[in-house]
Amino acid sequence: MSGRIEGFAPFVFPDSRVLILGSFPSVRSRAQGFYYGNPQNRFWRTVSAFFGEVVPREIGQKRDFLRRRQIALWDVVTACEIVGSSDASIRNEELADVAALVRGSRIEAVLCNGKTAYTLLMRGGALPVRTVCMPSTSPANPRFSQGAWAQELEKIFGECR
Repeated sequence: MSGRIEGFAPFVFPDSRVLILGSFPSVRSRAQGFYYGNPQNRFWRTVSAFFGEVVPREIGQKRDFLRRRQIALWDVVTACEIVGSSDASIRNEELADVAALVRGSRIEAVLCNGKTAYTLLMRGGALPVRTVCMPSTSPANPRFSQGAWAQELEKIFGECR
C-alpha cells in the first residue's frame, strides 16, 4: 500500500450539464495530471464518438472538448491509499461532496463511470439529479458497452449535439 494520494479537483464549468464521475485517477492519469490519461481507457473514444468528433489527444484539446460539450469530470474519491490503479485496493478514502457540486450547478445528470464510483457515491445518499451506474470505460472491464454510454448521453444532450 502506498501513502495517501490526492486526486484531482473537479473539472466543471458554469454551464456543465452532465457530471461524469470516476472512482480515482489511474497511475497514468496522475502522471499526466488530467482525467482518463491511460490511452487504453475507452472514455475519450466513447464521448468523442457520441459527438462525432476526433478523439482529443492533448490535455488542452480535452479541456476544450469538455467545455464545448458541457461535460464536467470528477472522481468520487478525492484522496486515498491505493495500489497502482486498482479500485479494489482503495483504502482510507476521502469522498467528494458531489451533492454540493451538483446543487450549485446546472448539472442535470451524474454518470458514474463504473460500479466502484457508483457504490462509493451512494454512501452519501441519493443526489438531487438522475444518477446512473455506467459500464466502466477501463480497459480492465470486459463488459464495456459504448451503446449504453451513447444511450445515456442521448438522454442528456439529445438534439443539441
